Amino acid sequence: MSNNIEVTKDRTGQFAEVVSLIQQARTQVIRLANTALIDLYWRIGQYISEKVEKSEWGDGVVKQLADYIGKKAPEAKGFSDKNLWRMKQFYETYHGASEILSTLLRQISWSNNLAIMGRCKTIEERLFYLNLCIHDRLSFRQLERQIDSALYERTVTETVKLSPVLREITCPKPQSLANHGCRVPALSARQSIVTTKAS
Repeated sequence: MSNNIEVTKDRTGQFAEVVSLIQQARTQVIRLANTALIDLYWRIGQYISEKVEKSEWGDGVVKQLADYIGKKAPEAKGFSDKNLWRMKQFYETYHGASEILSTLLRQISWSNNLAIMGRCKTIEERLFYLNLCIHDRLSFRQLERQIDSALYERTVTETVKLSPVLREITCPKPQSLANHGCRVPALSARQSIVTTKAS
């Protein structure tokens, strides 16, 4: 019996590799399912948007659709009239966006997409938080904390709050620093996310 325990201890590294494979597969399945859901929500939002735009549908029809989905597919959750309107808003917010943005949208959860869509005012701010979610693997609560703390504003626009004279004194241009033999500071990870992805 003790020999079996010894063998198991010797194979711990090998067994850990198998567990790692299982975890990687689970993560991949979750990502694929999330991408499929975001695509579905996009298509539903597009469908509703087009019907409303043509004046074929109004608030009452979307409510009827939600009730119909509830009756015909009771196992399908998240298709209330309120959420259907969010899908429409999601489509209309990002319709015509770049391929890069479309790819980013599919890499984060629906709840994170809703938080970014609902609370960010500009496309640059949305891009910042989309990249942050992906880069830092933020949960919904973590994303909410970052938005509440105005991370985007603090990271991107902190020098804008200074008067032009103070900005010139306290924030010399990198070229002028280099000319005076000073080492130009590197961008922080968050600043590089903004500058590389927004350009």
